Amino acid sequence: MDSTVSTLSTVSTAAASFTSLWDEVSGTQPDPDLWVVLATLGAALVVVVPHSLWRLSRNAITIAHEGGHGLVALLTGRTLTGIRLHSDTSGLTVSRGKPHGIGMILTAAAGYTAPPLLGLGGAALLGAGRITLLLWLATALLLAMLVMIRNAYGALSLLVTGGTFVLVSWLAGPQVQAAFAYAVVWFLLLGGVRPAFELQAKRARGGAGDSDADQLSRLTHVPAGLWFFLFHAVSLCSLLGGGRWLLGW
Repeated sequence: MDSTVSTLSTVSTAAASFTSLWDEVSGTQPDPDLWVVLATLGAALVVVVPHSLWRLSRNAITIAHEGGHGLVALLTGRTLTGIRLHSDTSGLTVSRGKPHGIGMILTAAAGYTAPPLLGLGGAALLGAGRITLLLWLATALLLAMLVMIRNAYGALSLLVTGGTFVLVSWLAGPQVQAAFAYAVVWFLLLGGVRPAFELQAKRARGGAGDSDADQLSRLTHVPAGLWFFLFHAVSLCSLLGGGRWLLGW
């Protein structure tokens, strides 16, 4: 009898803890002060605009870029075999399936559009006061991506990035969590703009002949320039829309 009572008590405690945790994750948190939003915008600009810092911070954009390829590959029924991240901020996502068709097109198009769209989605969550939910969703996506990493540098990058999200989510106070979340979203929105311009400039110098835009051109028989237009349109519109949500306009 005592054993049964103890078991029921344990189950009840676990259920209460889960309910409390779910309420915390799914609930809303107060918006930070405007100066915090502007300070995190400034911090994001500092790591995106100067070339020396961008060479380091671009690794995080590459994680989102390759993660976009991988996620869309899975959603379109392709078999994701692995993701590699390299120290020069390049990456490679390999999937199996038909080498043509809508699945392959969407997978190829997902790379350069993933960071700004993730930033836009994050801005929507922050605009709705879902700071904790944003941090937990980001952590879950990073952990899921870690399973598909196939090289040591990529694994280290995901562990450091995911570990940072875990530490902030579990140990930091509400104000620090809010500042961190806003900084991350600003970084995705601003950092999502620069790579397509860099790629376009590299192609103009005769490099990057097998870029995502070139692959899409071969798949669709649409000029690569139009795909660059899509990349720019998505990133700039995401920045404008996401920025309005973050600033509360």
